[in-house]
Amino acid sequence: MTKFIEKQASTIDEAVQLALEELQMPRESVSVEVLEKGKTGFFGIGAVPARVRVSYEEATPASEAKAFVDGLLERMGIHGEAFLEEGEDGQIILDIRGEDMGAVIGRRGDTLDAIQYLTSLTVNRGKEEHIRIAIDTEGYRAKREESLQRLARKMAGKALKYRKNMTLEPMNPYERRIIHATLQDYKGVTTYSTGTEPNRRVVVAMERGAKPQGHGGYRRAPRRNRNAE
Repeated sequence: MTKFIEKQASTIDEAVQLALEELQMPRESVSVEVLEKGKTGFFGIGAVPARVRVSYEEATPASEAKAFVDGLLERMGIHGEAFLEEGEDGQIILDIRGEDMGAVIGRRGDTLDAIQYLTSLTVNRGKEEHIRIAIDTEGYRAKREESLQRLARKMAGKALKYRKNMTLEPMNPYERRIIHATLQDYKGVTTYSTGTEPNRRVVVAMERGAKPQGHGGYRRAPRRNRNAE
């Protein structure tokens, strides 16, 4: 939504500066309309102040998120830009596009997660209702989810085959939830998390009471409570 304020001073530049200081915005973020050029008068007699109308776009959480990510990419020396996409229930979704997106993703998505975390902190600062932020690039999130699902099923198979617990690499809470969800209905195994952040891991274990059934299959016993995080 476009808004504006009007200011007057002895000169046009001074009037504009007063508006920028009140808005706390840079000159390139506003447009200026001169309403009155102003007159100095003769020894101050008949002087008319300069008057301007400064228009600006009211910041929204989505525009704030985009501006933050774009600025962060610039400071990181990465040629890229965040594009807003439609989200559900007020969620803000940003897709980063540009060159060298490997640097944006980082090792196992660590850098991308950090960008998302910092953006969420910035957008939600001082707000009563939490706004969910999702940031992706080159479809990395979907690819990572598919990879984790394959890993979960592979480790479940090994747990049953070798009848021993399989401990996965350290993962963040989001990735651990993918493992737990993938194996939630996998017969014969259970999952739980162990350790402390940032080295918390998922353990895939044979379910207590699971017994061989037919050709190497397992009958699932009643599930026990698990620590899914």
